[in-house]
Amino acid sequence: MSSLTSTPPGGPAVEAVDLHMAYGTGDASVDALAGVSLALPAGMFHAVMGPSGSGKSTLLHCLAGLDRPTGGTVRIGGTDLTTLGDRRLTLLRRDHVGFVFQRFNLLPVLTAAENITLPLTIAGRRPDRAWFDRVVTAVGLTDRLGHRPSELSGGQQQRVAVARALITRPWVVFADEPTGNLDSRSGTEVLSLLRDAVTDLGQTVVMVTHDPQAAARADQVVFLRDGRHAGTLPRPTADTVLEAMHRLETAGASPAGRWSA
Repeated sequence: MSSLTSTPPGGPAVEAVDLHMAYGTGDASVDALAGVSLALPAGMFHAVMGPSGSGKSTLLHCLAGLDRPTGGTVRIGGTDLTTLGDRRLTLLRRDHVGFVFQRFNLLPVLTAAENITLPLTIAGRRPDRAWFDRVVTAVGLTDRLGHRPSELSGGQQQRVAVARALITRPWVVFADEPTGNLDSRSGTEVLSLLRDAVTDLGQTVVMVTHDPQAAARADQVVFLRDGRHAGTLPRPTADTVLEAMHRLETAGASPAGRWSA
């Protein structure tokens, strides 16, 4: 088993090889993932899209170490998650992975500042003050740090969640429909924060979305269909994402590869 390191080794930030995820047994078994292989370079904003039931959230949960696949391997920063026991997997997620979910998952009794630093508190670590200030400034929360979630708007709560995901300087931030509970203005602000985290902070972001406008903020879009990698679209626009989705829904999965749609 490889030891965990403080910085990600060279190569992809996240890699899946022949990833399978089955639910149920026997005749009731359903393959949510059916042999997905992909490598996501570090320092990029990756969107994951596909028709309903294509395996998007299942893939994200497996890549992030939240679910264990039934076959194949997942590597984050060169560390094979499938070889780690529960404790070491928990430590890797705590120290090297950030999460942003559709539901903000903030603790209501904590202030915004306390929610942001919660992963460090759990780890018994003090925040790097310079990094904390940089993250808080980047997400526009300098005047809301003493407020509890009930005193914040939905967009502000999601900003807290983004800051919490960044506070540990993770190797990867995983975002599952992060704008799903937000109005269009707040959603645009959160997407800008994730974009800036990549461009200005050198972060790697992997985001599941159903929204072509959201996917257009990414550097590339990975498409799934029926639990398989159906193609990758670099430099997406809303129009090219819509065209690719139409292609998937009408013509079926194409051989995995890079598209120029």
